Amino acid sequence: MATYNIGVFIGSLANESINRKLAKALMRLAPPEMEFTEISYKDLPLYSYDYDHDFPEASREFKKALENVDAVLFVTPEYNRSIPGALKNAIDWASRPRGQNSFMHKPSAVIGASTGAIGTAVAQQHLRSILSFLNSPQMNSPEGYIQFKPGLIDENGDVTVDSTRDFLRFFMNEYYAFIVRVCTVHPPRGG
Repeated sequence: MATYNIGVFIGSLANESINRKLAKALMRLAPPEMEFTEISYKDLPLYSYDYDHDFPEASREFKKALENVDAVLFVTPEYNRSIPGALKNAIDWASRPRGQNSFMHKPSAVIGASTGAIGTAVAQQHLRSILSFLNSPQMNSPEGYIQFKPGLIDENGDVTVDSTRDFLRFFMNEYYAFIVRVCTVHPPRGG
C-alpha cells in the first residue's frame, strides 16, 4: 500500500486547543500508511495582494510545506459560526498568487471539535465551500462533528470513549481510501 504525507491544519492557534487534542488522536488512529506534518501558519502576516510579487519568507516557507504534502486534513473549531480568521488567512496565502493555488487537486478532509452539541458543523460548511472553490477534492462522508467533553481525549492523544474512538478510526480509514482514489487520478506533484 502507498504511503501518503498528510499536512494537518489545526484551526486554533491555542496550545491547549481541543482541536489540537483531536488532531493528535486522529494521527494515532490513522492507518500506518499515513504520515503527518502539521502545517503551521501562526507566523503569517495578514494577506494582501501587495505581496503577490514578493512573498515574505514565512509565506514562502508555508507554501513550500503545503506543496510538499499529498493531502490535507483540517481539524478546526468554530468561531462565530465560521472558521477562525487565522485559518482563513492561511488559506488565502496558500491560494496566491493567482495561478499558484497550492490546494489544486490536493485531497482534503474536514473535522472539528467543540463543546457545543452541534460540534463545528457551520464552520465546516464554510470551509468546504472555500475548498470547493480552490478545487481541492473533499471527502464528503463521513462527516465528523465531535462534541468535546472533559476527559474525551487524554494528554497522550488516547480517546477514552469507545464509540468515539471507533468513529475516529473509521474516519481516518475512509480518508486514507479517499486519498488513494484521488491520487490515482491526480498523482501528487512529482509522483
